[in-house]
Amino acid sequence: MTEEVVEQRLSQIGHQLPSAPEAVGFYVPVLRTGNLVITSGQLPMVGKELMFKGKVGTELHEEQAFHAARMCALNALAQIKKCVGSLDRVTRIVRVEGYVQSAPGFTRQPQVINGASELLIQVFGEAGKHTRIAVGSNELPMNAAVELAIWAEVVD
Repeated sequence: MTEEVVEQRLSQIGHQLPSAPEAVGFYVPVLRTGNLVITSGQLPMVGKELMFKGKVGTELHEEQAFHAARMCALNALAQIKKCVGSLDRVTRIVRVEGYVQSAPGFTRQPQVINGASELLIQVFGEAGKHTRIAVGSNELPMNAAVELAIWAEVVD
C-alpha cells in the first residue's frame, strides 16, 4: 500500500499526520454534509496533552503561537481524514477559522494563523488557498493559545 500524496507532502515538509483527537465536550469533532467536511475547533494537542497554553503576547511569543496554529491544522486534517478516509479526497480547503488567546494589545492574530494557512497551501497547493477569519479572544478552552476549525470540500 502506497502512502497518500497529501501525507507524502506533509512528510516532505517535516510533519506527520497525528491521530484525530477525541472530543473534549458534548459535540462531534468532524461532520460531513454533502461535499463539505467541517471540523470542530481543534486545539494544539498531542494525544491528550495540550502543548501551547496561555495568552499570546505575554505568556507565549508569536512564533510559539504560529506553531500552535500549525499543530491545530494538523489535528484538523487528521479529523478530515478520519471522516472521509483519505486527504487525497480533499479538492479544496474552503475556510479556516482561527482564534488566538490574546493578551491586551496583541493584534497580530493573522500572523499567528498563518501557521495553519501556510501549511495548508504547502500540502494542497492552489486548492489549499482559503477564506479565513483570524480573531483574538480573551480566553479559549483549556487555556489553549490557539483554536482552529477547517472547512474542506471533498469528492467521493
